[in-house]
Amino acid sequence: MPVFKTPFNGYSVKFSPFYENQLAVATSQNFGILGNGRLHILQLGPIITERIAFDTSDGVYDICWSESHDSVIVAAIADGSLKIYDLSLPPTANPIRSLHEHARECHGVDFNTVRKDSFLSASWDDTVKLWTVDRPASVRTFKEHAYCVYSVAWNPRHADVFASASGDCTARIWDVREPGSTMILPAHEFEILSCDWNKYDDCIIATASVDKSIKVWDVRNYRVPVAVLNGHGYAVRKVKFSPHRGSLIASCSYDMTICLWDYMVEDALIGSHDHHTEFAVGVDMSVLVEGLLASTGWDELVYVWQHGTDPRAS
Repeated sequence: MPVFKTPFNGYSVKFSPFYENQLAVATSQNFGILGNGRLHILQLGPIITERIAFDTSDGVYDICWSESHDSVIVAAIADGSLKIYDLSLPPTANPIRSLHEHARECHGVDFNTVRKDSFLSASWDDTVKLWTVDRPASVRTFKEHAYCVYSVAWNPRHADVFASASGDCTARIWDVREPGSTMILPAHEFEILSCDWNKYDDCIIATASVDKSIKVWDVRNYRVPVAVLNGHGYAVRKVKFSPHRGSLIASCSYDMTICLWDYMVEDALIGSHDHHTEFAVGVDMSVLVEGLLASTGWDELVYVWQHGTDPRAS
C-alpha cells in the first residue's frame, strides 16, 4: 500500500473498529515539544486519502475510537486535555467536548471494549483518569504512580480491569471497583513506555521499556516474565497484541523499526521493518482485516501494509 505524508510528526495510529478502510493518525508539530497538532482521518485504498483533519493548538499524542459510536474519536492533547470529535458533524461543530483535568500532558487514551461507554486517560501528571463520553467531569482519578503514566490499556475481557505503564518502572493492574491498584509489577529497571493485554488470554500482559526490551507477564505468577523479547536497538515506544493471533505482538522503537514477535517460540522475532527514517512511535493492527498493520513516526509518514509484505511496496 502507498504512504501518506503528514505535515507534522506522527505520534499514534489507530484503525477504526467499525470500518476496515478508516485510519486515524495523531500528529504533533516540532516533535511534540512545542506547537500545534493535527488529527487526521484517512481513507485507505489503492491510494491513501484524507477524509477530514482537525487542528489543535497543542500536539496530539494519542487517539482512541469509540467502541459504541462509529463516528466518535477521543484525542489526548499535549496541554493535558482530552478532545472528543464526532465525524458525522460538520468541522465547525467539533470538538464536541473538551475535558481538561490533567495538570500535565495527556499521553495515552484507551476505550473500554467490553462496556463500550467509558475510556481512560494517562498523563504526565502521574495519574490515570476514568471518563464516560456523556459526562463533563471524570468519574475517578487513579493516583499511585510516582512518575509520568505513559500508557493505559483495558483488559479485553473484564470490563472493570485495566493496566497502566509508568516512568516509575512499574506497571500496575487496577480494578475500578477497588480503592487502589490490585497488583504492582516491577517490570523493568528503566521507564515503561507502553503496555497491552493479550486478546486471547486475559491474564497475559506485555510491557515495553526504555531498556530496549519487551516483557510478557502472566499476572497469576508475575515473579518472572513468561518471555523477554530482545531485538530493538533503542527504547521500545509501543507494544500491541494482535487481535487475531494470541501469541503475535507488534512493537515500534526509537531505533526506527517496527518488529513482529511470536512470544511462544524460541526465535521470537519473526519480522522487522525499517521503513521509517526517524523514531517509529505509533503502531496498530486492524481488528477487521487480519494481518493489516499501520505505523507512523517522526519522519511524518504513515505506512499501511499487510503482514508478510514490504511496507514500502505500493
